[in-house]
Amino acid sequence: MDGKKIKNLLLRYLVATLGLVFVALGVALSLKSDLGTAPISCPPAVLNLRWATVSVGTFTWLMHLVFIAFQVVLLRKNFKWRYLMQIPAAFVFGYMCDFCIWAIQDVQVTSYAMRMVFCVLTVLTTAIGLRIEIIGNAWMLAGDMTIAVLSQVTRSRMSMVKVLFDVVMVVLAVAFAWICFGSPWGNGESVVIREGTLLLALLTGLCMKWTDPLIEKMFAGFTARVSEGAPAPSHE
Repeated sequence: MDGKKIKNLLLRYLVATLGLVFVALGVALSLKSDLGTAPISCPPAVLNLRWATVSVGTFTWLMHLVFIAFQVVLLRKNFKWRYLMQIPAAFVFGYMCDFCIWAIQDVQVTSYAMRMVFCVLTVLTTAIGLRIEIIGNAWMLAGDMTIAVLSQVTRSRMSMVKVLFDVVMVVLAVAFAWICFGSPWGNGESVVIREGTLLLALLTGLCMKWTDPLIEKMFAGFTARVSEGAPAPSHE
């Protein structure tokens, strides 16, 4: 691999990592809103309420490792070695979540209106982050890859698989909360599943229809530059 291709590869990972930062910030904002977290973050959030000494980020990357193992079971011999790049992506994303949670821990949210503002900011930052992650085409989070694999194996539309996947994540979180606290929503002080969970599930994709063109325009120079090098790795 020549110097230009290496430079383009590093640039792709840098841009994709920026996308992960925005998605991680979305996780932190959703927790701060206390109106409910995104479906995929619900299980780690509930487990953190029960075992506070283990961070949300740690539970997040552990969950991603379970997703990767599930992919191995589903794909078996069709599981490609490059898919293992999801493992470092899981660690990077998990600790980014912890950093973002720490960074805004002193922000005071004192009214329902402010909580809703934080929920809207969660939708916006997550939508932006997902698009930047896709543009970078380097890191791929295990949750996204699991949805793609399930869509491939079941020959179902990815949008439908995404909805069912989110439902399963929420159901698991409800079960964990009920077992740990006797309540399906949280520990009584912090709420994991609430109206914000539904809003995040419904509005993030809709928001991307508005933010994607802007983000793609902002990164047009990057896209053109990388396209001159080696093709980006596929995640089919």
